Parts: sequence; C-alpha cells; structure tokens
Amino acid sequence: MKTSSVLFAALALTLTASFNLPLSAIAAEEIKPVDTAAMSAGEVRKIDKEAGKITIKHGPLLNLDMPPMTMVFRVKDPAMLDQVKPGDKINFVVEKANGALTVTQMQAGD
Repeated sequence: MKTSSVLFAALALTLTASFNLPLSAIAAEEIKPVDTAAMSAGEVRKIDKEAGKITIKHGPLLNLDMPPMTMVFRVKDPAMLDQVKPGDKINFVVEKANGALTVTQMQAGD
C-alpha cells in the first residue's frame, strides 16, 4: 500500500509540474525543424490524387534503411500532391505511419 501511495504521489507531482509549464515551452517541444540531412532525393513518377498516393524513384531512405528503388507512398496531406508533377525532382521525408510508408515532408529538389 505504501509503494502505491509513493507512486501515486510521484505521478501527481509530475502531472502538476507539466501543467505549470508555459504554453510556449510545450509548443517548442512539439515543433521540430526540418532536418535536411534526413531528407531523401527522388523524382516524382506518378501522382494518384484520388488515392492520396505518389510514386517516387528515390535514392536511399537512410531513416528506414532502404536502398534506392521506385515505390508508391501515401502522403500525410493530400495538398502535397498539388505541389508536384511527374518528372519533378524533390527532397522528401518518409516515415512509417499507421503501418504505411508515408511522405511527411516534401520540397523542391535540385
């Protein structure tokens, strides 16, 4: 019983401390700048707006330990598909989200 009381007190203290943080401190932890080193280079091959997917011929995906190949990816935001067309060179970040490889960031490439 004493152990659970100590654990409960520690949890309460932790929660109280987190509620006392200024909102700017909490927001700063959640906002992560784009790490261009984590981006991969690729070329858009096909866009499927209805399915929310993009086909990219890409170089190595270092964060996923994948070799260069051509793959179909979901996109985090369907509006991303309006920014590119087949043949465009891009730099992008792919992450595994809900079991699917998803483009989470994309910008014009070299």
